[in-house]
Amino acid sequence: MIQAKVNGKENYTIDGNKINGAEYEWDILALDNGSYHIIKGNQSYRVTVTNINHEEKTMLIEVNGNEYEISIKDKYDLLLQQMGLSNATSAKINLFRAPMPGLIKEISVSEGAEVKKGDTLIILEAMKMENSLKSPHDGKVKKINAVKGTAVEKNQVLVEFE
Repeated sequence: MIQAKVNGKENYTIDGNKINGAEYEWDILALDNGSYHIIKGNQSYRVTVTNINHEEKTMLIEVNGNEYEISIKDKYDLLLQQMGLSNATSAKINLFRAPMPGLIKEISVSEGAEVKKGDTLIILEAMKMENSLKSPHDGKVKKINAVKGTAVEKNQVLVEFE
């Protein structure tokens, strides 16, 4: 079972070929570039998936020129929510670790800096490639353990958050 919310308003429960308990039958033809042609009854729809955010379980789709934002919760999300353990209550990561061994090329933040999710914290060179290591969440930098020009091992703590 899946729960879907469209444009933050309309809720739908999808279970197999049933939506909100009503059985639906349609013909779907996958086209190129994330597009689909759907026929339901005597109606024809062109659906294009324009963006998917797997982490947040959201997507943007366009149906016959109209754009919709859809957020999805699967049975595991619903169970965690029922138990009071949803993502909103999960603990933040306070220790940011090196994902691989490499050389610290650049440190883009300083201690005490406020960062947003996705901000570059450190540039790590590994296997002759520069990798931008980004903040996993909004927060404040408590301590920087990385030193520019030094080698680090996998899982070594680079940045501590408050």
